[in-house]
Order: sequence, then structure tokens, then C-alpha cells
Amino acid sequence: MAYDEDLANRIRELLAGEKGITEMKMFGGLAFLINGNMSVSASGQGGLLLRVDPAETDALAAKPHAGPFEMRGRAMDGWLRVDPEGLKTKRQLEPWVRRGVAYARSLPPKKAKKR
Repeated sequence: MAYDEDLANRIRELLAGEKGITEMKMFGGLAFLINGNMSVSASGQGGLLLRVDPAETDALAAKPHAGPFEMRGRAMDGWLRVDPEGLKTKRQLEPWVRRGVAYARSLPPKKAKKR
């Protein structure tokens, strides 16, 4: 499944004016990085993938339409998945995007890799 282009555009609108944003295709979706750290992604599996404070993972995963992000069958602390049903409006999407951006901004910038 390809990522949702409409969701990616809605994320772009919310991130307009943010400094240090880059886009990168990863995990089958379109990720939005801040200073090299992933903040949110229009997931290739549908919905939103985002980074959060690992200490908040369980509490946030209990919110409607949210759940843990699993990789190889294992839940990953600091990562969440939000189902498309919980992202239909700007009012639903914006708090998740802002949370992912805030956490990514709290991380040290990654240095660009030389190619």
C-alpha cells in the first residue's frame, strides 16, 4: 500500500513555516524529519506514524485510534501509529503532528551523512 498523498499534503500544510524540515521516503511512507530526526510520517500502511517521548508511549497508545508501532512483531517505545479514522479533520491531525514535531525538536540534530 502506498502512503496517503492527501495526508502527506495535510501534514505539509501543518508544517509550513517550521525550520529544518526535510521529507524522506522511508518505511514505505513519507517521513517528515526535523534536523534529521523523524517526527511524523504518512505511513505506507495507512494512517500516521510518529515519534513521541518513550515515557509517554503507553498513555498515548491508549487514546482513541492510536496504538503502538510494531516492528517485527515487537512494540517500539517512543513510536505510535494513528489509524486514518482518527485523522479525518485538522482538529484530529494537528495535535499528533505537533507532538511528533515537539519530540523531534527535543533531540540533538543529526549530522548529514557524506555520500
